[in-house]
Amino acid sequence: MSTSQPDPSESSEDRVTPDDQLHTRTGTEVSPEDLVLAAGKDLTPHTLEWARQKLAAEGPSALEKLLP
Repeated sequence: MSTSQPDPSESSEDRVTPDDQLHTRTGTEVSPEDLVLAAGKDLTPHTLEWARQKLAAEGPSALEKLLP
């Protein structure tokens, strides 16, 4: 079965959302805290600095790279 066309016989809970329909951006700015949490890390001064540097280098797309 392809994940892009769910089987109608399956319940809606068993269906997988196609990747092209998943969105991580909310239309707002991405904060260092957002990036740290999306990476599954704890909020610490070290991880916040990592996120600031990553956002400075990659911009908001840094979040897209971490999430599907």
